Amino acid sequence: MKNIIFFGDSLTAGHGLPAVASFPALLQLRLDEQQLDYKAYNYGVSGETSAGGRQRLPTVLTRHPVEVFVLALGANDGIRGIAVRETTHNLQFIIDAVRRQYPEAQIVLAGLEFPFDLGPLGGHRLAHYATEFKALFRTLADKNSLPFIPFLLQGVMGRRELNLPDGVHPNAAGQKILAENVWQVLKPLL
Repeated sequence: MKNIIFFGDSLTAGHGLPAVASFPALLQLRLDEQQLDYKAYNYGVSGETSAGGRQRLPTVLTRHPVEVFVLALGANDGIRGIAVRETTHNLQFIIDAVRRQYPEAQIVLAGLEFPFDLGPLGGHRLAHYATEFKALFRTLADKNSLPFIPFLLQGVMGRRELNLPDGVHPNAAGQKILAENVWQVLKPLL
């Protein structure tokens, strides 16, 4: 059995849903259906920032050998307005640490963006932040030659029927779309 580590925040954890409804659990079902010898591990923690992920990474990396590592952190950094350079530094640290410990592992990076144009709400500073935030993921993927999921929440964000009442976290139907978004990039690696 080869291991796929899904390392993220509440979007990965499946916040507000049974564990079996999270996109990593849904991908495990797909792996089983296609008789692929992979075990999906969900290391999503609600509220996690890139700095928090950086701190808990060593513990996760000692639990299982890693063949594929899906990095899906940054949403909480963006919500909190953490400096883009800090988020970039933390994500690069995570990428480097996985590569050091598991040099043969495939690392997949999931991109994020803000749900709407922040310009009219908060002036050009917020719009500039949103643009920089979105770009940091593509820049990291290119710099590190990583398979890249351009926007984890593609097709889900902003659609009321695919989110919990908080309007932020995908519901079970939304998690199915996240699973598909990830699968499109993950499948060719397996």
